[in-house]
Amino acid sequence: MSSVVDTAAQSAAPDPATRIDRPHGRPVVDSGAALELVGSLLASVAAVWLVFTVAGLSAPFGLGLCSLIGFVVLYGVVEWRLHGILHAKDRLATLYVWLGAGIAFVPLAAIIIYVLVKGLPVLASHFPHFLTGDMSKAGPAEPVTAAGMSAAIVGTLEQVGLATLFSVPIAVFTATYLNEIRGWFSLVVRTVVDSMTGTPSIIAGLFIYLLWVYPRHTNGPSGFAASLALTIMMLPIVTRSAEEVLRIVPGSLREAALALGSPQWRMILRVVLPTARAGLVTAVILGIARAVGETAPVLFTAGGASKMNWDPFHGQQSDLPIQIYQLIFSPSVNGVREGWGGALVLVLLVLTLFVLARVVGSGRRSGSRSRRFAFVGRRQVDP
Repeated sequence: MSSVVDTAAQSAAPDPATRIDRPHGRPVVDSGAALELVGSLLASVAAVWLVFTVAGLSAPFGLGLCSLIGFVVLYGVVEWRLHGILHAKDRLATLYVWLGAGIAFVPLAAIIIYVLVKGLPVLASHFPHFLTGDMSKAGPAEPVTAAGMSAAIVGTLEQVGLATLFSVPIAVFTATYLNEIRGWFSLVVRTVVDSMTGTPSIIAGLFIYLLWVYPRHTNGPSGFAASLALTIMMLPIVTRSAEEVLRIVPGSLREAALALGSPQWRMILRVVLPTARAGLVTAVILGIARAVGETAPVLFTAGGASKMNWDPFHGQQSDLPIQIYQLIFSPSVNGVREGWGGALVLVLLVLTLFVLARVVGSGRRSGSRSRRFAFVGRRQVDP
């Protein structure tokens, strides 16, 4: 009996000669490819530097740009002569992707490093007072250690939190309507959303100022009014991003749910939205990124305050963009330094919010998948 089973297993096993190779794990970097890449880069830099030296040119930017262009051309020629045209096209496409990512990363890294250099000494000068104190005792003649960003931090969190609470449900419902319901009214809604995307932020601040702040006179400026202005800024960004995410949900999932007798509203609620959860979290992150750094709408609606105000519905309230704006234009040297410290706090706050949003989105998705797979596994082994 065992010989029969062994024979059947050997006949069912695929032949190693005919088995299709599939990549396993991370690709291994070829030393020859790395040598070709580095050699082309060094040869291009050396050739361009020699030309610039002979010509007597002194232009660092031009030297770098010409070296980059020469590197791409030389690397393409080397790959073409050594491996063929198809291999050269593949390597050049990979090189273009990495170059684009590097070019996009350089200004972002430069900004973060510059803010760190300027703001880290202020943040660490009297830590954690800079995070727990307010600006009520900070003046032009006072040292940096007297300043604090707690009032601005609380104002930013409350205003952006209220704007997120107001805008996200409306934006997701609007995106769902635009993607799932087709009709003449959806064209009107999409046109309005596209128009709002290009609206300057100061228009949103003026709109809320004339509608809410001005009629209430001294009781008008508040964190709630600022959150309304930020809601107007977040709505088109989240709506358009969420609509693009919902478009990539496979239509076969919708057809399967409808074929099983599910109504359209349940199909959207139980199939489409859970499938696009990670993308919707990204859309919310983009909306928060647009709102958290806005200065003009908050300047017209919140007013700013040097003391702590925990109530966003009553009284003027500060936030980090307003506080940074006021300090950067201060005639005092210490005020400008405090403004760089506030900029560092704003950058750290945004990075923290983004990381938390990513962790929450990925954690829910992985947890739901593990529960789904465990359930399927139990169904398969049940008698």
